[in-house]
Amino acid sequence: MFLSVFDIFKIGIGPSSSHTMGPMLAAARFLDALRAGTDRVPGSGAPARLEASLHGSLAFTGKGHATDRAVILGLLGFRPETLEPDEAERREATLRSSSRIEVPGLGPLDFDPETGVVFDYGPPLPGHANGLVLRAFDAAGDLHFAETYYSIGGGFVLTERELDDRGATSDATARPYPFATAAEMLAMGDAAGLGIAAMKRANEGADLDAGLDRIWQVMDECIDRGLAVDGTLPGGLKVRRRARAIHQALLAERGSNRAQPHAANEWLSVYAMAVNEENAAGGRIVTAPTNGAAGVVPAVIRYYRDHCVGATHEGIRDFLLTAAAVGGIIKTNASISGAEVGCQGEVGSAAAMAAAGFCAALGGTNAQIENAAEIALEHHLGMTCDPIRGLVQVPCIERNGLGAIKAVAAASLALRGDGTHVVPLDACIETMHQTGRDMSVKYKETSTGGLAVNLPGC
Repeated sequence: MFLSVFDIFKIGIGPSSSHTMGPMLAAARFLDALRAGTDRVPGSGAPARLEASLHGSLAFTGKGHATDRAVILGLLGFRPETLEPDEAERREATLRSSSRIEVPGLGPLDFDPETGVVFDYGPPLPGHANGLVLRAFDAAGDLHFAETYYSIGGGFVLTERELDDRGATSDATARPYPFATAAEMLAMGDAAGLGIAAMKRANEGADLDAGLDRIWQVMDECIDRGLAVDGTLPGGLKVRRRARAIHQALLAERGSNRAQPHAANEWLSVYAMAVNEENAAGGRIVTAPTNGAAGVVPAVIRYYRDHCVGATHEGIRDFLLTAAAVGGIIKTNASISGAEVGCQGEVGSAAAMAAAGFCAALGGTNAQIENAAEIALEHHLGMTCDPIRGLVQVPCIERNGLGAIKAVAAASLALRGDGTHVVPLDACIETMHQTGRDMSVKYKETSTGGLAVNLPGC
């Protein structure tokens, strides 16, 4: 399956791509399916009432990720990429007072936001750890239409049928460089005499640069917002925003003899933390490749632009294209979903993408880029996803900072070599996939193990 740079990097909102953006998109798609009316239950009347149920990780951490609110906003017709917060709050308030949704093309539908989203804490649905079912009933209470959706990570949503058919058809072979693995990517690059970014550019088609610039603009603005705001994050953990204070201290020390040699790590961390504090607050975000790992790639790009000798705007574009190529390989052959493989699939994948992009921007060869991605991913293997109270705050915010640091270190190591190394990136990706399959479900974004249960009071 061909994955565009704009599939890997999606503009949306926090706090979670799989638990917020995905369910919102699923609910909006459900309205589209209702309007089409092709799969309605024979003999049923017109739709009159809606309900939803959340399963697996969507149920266990749904409150912390605001999954119920995401479904509500999706049923109100909102989509993550175009949501306007003020309008969303106004429409939601109207729904909570009326328990009725006015759906264009369908008329008014009953929906109680207090009881209409059910958290099912039983076994997960068979297709994926992140499952939800949406149903419409007629005025007599008979089922009119139902659809099962899976939020498979990074804002990707598939119906049950689409999940079963995944991989059956593909437009990848229609691309000039249809690589699905790192080995194929390297072989095609050698044969064509092209870098990874150039091959990815050829695969994407026209009007690419404006889209890349828009992605970076949203990332950059997210960092700036996170560096400008302090206060306490929502959700009840009383986690204080730290990025602004750290940034102010770093600015004050810049150019003085008080700055330590390891200050580069602090700059990387503060950029990443700024993004993930914004994500935790429900701000505008870019999946990279997920929301929970959204700080790593922007932090390393910002570090490249503001701290590295010879940085260029074209280098940022090459960074994004190369990172997306690696992210697509990981998603195709393993997973970027914390609910499926743990945080190794989120921050680990983000670090591999950032290491590859940074190496490319600094002039690395294809072999060095593949080596950088492998180093970064290898040293995240086995990382669990155990967010406290299901919130994308602890350990997620700091973890992004450390992921950015590892990405730069991995690229630096790779650039000091010639690309020759023992473990191929494909083998590392498969190891991550196998490790995720073997990992206990309580460590895969269910908040039923690890840090989520070992902190007193949580």
